[in-house]
Amino acid sequence: MQHTDPFPDEVLPSKPGQRLQRGVARMLTGLGHAALAEFVPTGGLRVDVISISPKGEIWVVECKSCRADFVGDRKWQGYLAFCDRFFWAVDADFPEELLPEGSGLIRADSWGAELVRMAPESRLAGARRSRLLRDIARVSAGRLLALTDPMGVSDAAF
Repeated sequence: MQHTDPFPDEVLPSKPGQRLQRGVARMLTGLGHAALAEFVPTGGLRVDVISISPKGEIWVVECKSCRADFVGDRKWQGYLAFCDRFFWAVDADFPEELLPEGSGLIRADSWGAELVRMAPESRLAGARRSRLLRDIARVSAGRLLALTDPMGVSDAAF
């Protein structure tokens, strides 16, 4: 997907994965999701984007900017226990055949994204869903507060 820059002075994220993240978050927001980047569901794991759909589903999107980024990732299977649907987000040049079967696919760039293949549903257990929703809410609220009062919020909280 190619977009012309409507705001030429806008600063884009410097890293390719962060650019994909931005496009994915824009797409998810357009679908009515509440999206959150760089979320830690448990120690040792950090998902690129987690979102809550209008139906309450929890989606995890792992952004991969190149073959080496994908091949070097040894943690992605751990993310499956923290979502109802799991997706890969890649750019138009990424070799799709590298991606494992049974997951969703999103094509993205800095400006937006397109849902290419819906991920199969694997419903979370109630207790895990409840904890995740609470943690997502806490992290989101803390980040929002930090925007208005950076000195009043501890980074350790999120």
